[in-house]
Amino acid sequence: MKVSILSNLSQLLLILFCSNNVAFSGDKPNVILIMVDDMGFSDLGYHGGEIETPNIDLLASKGVKFSHFYNSGRCCPTRATLMTGLHPHQVGIGHMTESPSKKKSKNAPVAYQGHLNESCVTLPEVLKGNGYATMMAGKWHLGFFDKKDWPLQRGYEKFYGCVPGATRFFSPIHPRGMTLGNTAIEDPKSTTNEAFYTTDAFTDYGIQFMKEELSNSKRPMFLYLAYTAPHWPLQAFEDDIEKYRGSYKIGWDKLREQRYQRQIESGLIDKKSELSKRPEKVPAWEAISEKQKDLMDLKMSIYAAMIDRVDQNIGKLVAFLKKENQYENTLIMFLSDNGGCAEGGVMGRGEFYDIEKRNLEAANSYGEAWANVSSTPFRLYKHYTHEGGAATPFFMHWPAKINSKKTWFKEPAQLIDVMPTIMDVSGSSYPSSFNGHQILKQDGVTLRPAMQYASLKREAPIYIEHEGNASMRDGKWKLVGKGVSKKNDLNEKLWELYDLSKDRTELYNLAQSHPEKLNSMAKKWKAWANQAKVFPK
Repeated sequence: MKVSILSNLSQLLLILFCSNNVAFSGDKPNVILIMVDDMGFSDLGYHGGEIETPNIDLLASKGVKFSHFYNSGRCCPTRATLMTGLHPHQVGIGHMTESPSKKKSKNAPVAYQGHLNESCVTLPEVLKGNGYATMMAGKWHLGFFDKKDWPLQRGYEKFYGCVPGATRFFSPIHPRGMTLGNTAIEDPKSTTNEAFYTTDAFTDYGIQFMKEELSNSKRPMFLYLAYTAPHWPLQAFEDDIEKYRGSYKIGWDKLREQRYQRQIESGLIDKKSELSKRPEKVPAWEAISEKQKDLMDLKMSIYAAMIDRVDQNIGKLVAFLKKENQYENTLIMFLSDNGGCAEGGVMGRGEFYDIEKRNLEAANSYGEAWANVSSTPFRLYKHYTHEGGAATPFFMHWPAKINSKKTWFKEPAQLIDVMPTIMDVSGSSYPSSFNGHQILKQDGVTLRPAMQYASLKREAPIYIEHEGNASMRDGKWKLVGKGVSKKNDLNEKLWELYDLSKDRTELYNLAQSHPEKLNSMAKKWKAWANQAKVFPK
């Protein structure tokens, strides 16, 4: 009798240990990685925004939400790291990928060749080798001219989306059109009872891919859902726009203050960190004309509608998972590829009032005035490695493994940690070689401890470099600078130093008062930059 009791107790303890510390044995989780494009730090509801994002907010509230998570400050460098777990320079995309209109120079340094190299293995390649179905819908942006760089040749079994990058939402045309597998689609059909719209199509193809898998071999599934919204061109359905029309006439000054106060109330931002000031070249809302106010209200309403539509589609995706009994054992991760986008001048560019012309635009934007709101409470935007450019919403949601707390997970984390986390929970191994090529070692850590709100025990700082802008995050300290590394050496006079525990908004530069700390961090950053192939440029 005693033996039986002890045996049962041992089995129970083993079950409890496995459920909290290791991936499901024989029941690997599905993984869905969702990324939006050019969305700022404060746009989502749970990050202080007024845009209606109930589905995203609910997932975040029932998962682990990070307050200090970093991307790479720009679209394709972020995607390069997300897909490989390596720094973008290491995999050939140190700056940008190839544009459909221009190949990179053959003389470009290998770190800046503009497409994935052979020194990396992609996340879908690793998961595919571990029995996963691998599928993608959305924006690839990691190589265009040679099909060996396309999704199906880099580990995905199914793909629908845009290979080169940004595209029109209602009427995409090649070379920035839709592709299914390796085949260009000349006239993409709507997946709904409304007009064709990329956000809807990406979701629906992702769901269709999963349906096909569930009806066949029923392998664990990995879906990378890379929305192009809310990247320019700003285009949305009129009924979605109408929800917001007029609400932005309060102006960017009051809106930033409202978002900031909600961020403090939620604990996302400590009240010790002051709201950054409106940039000098952005006029006060009251200083612009009524005609300008109406136009700017329309621009922000369209931007909000694009994010709203993403949220609607994520709600559709979650409903599908629940219907198919896949919800509980699916890890969902969500982030943005960079901060708010100030491209297009202070007040934006392009046509907005003429609906037909607006929906044929290729690059109409809302400008720096609204991007400054998206970046609340920070300063600066996409392109930069200051908080406004590289800090992103990020959460992990996994009902079977995560018991949510209301608190934020406040240890810093970065893109380099996403692939190690997914390999960890899926029981996958990172190879030292792949297809006859040696594979570079990753620097990231698994975020699995955060699921139990435990420390990540990160031993090394977090480093970023893009377009001459650079940063290093080491605990509470952040070294950052604009134009520090534009040439083949450093302009160390441009380094700034901040204590983010007191000044998350980077308003009080401590470079002069803490020169030893700055020099120590700058020395480490330079060593990393040489190792990560930032130089030569």
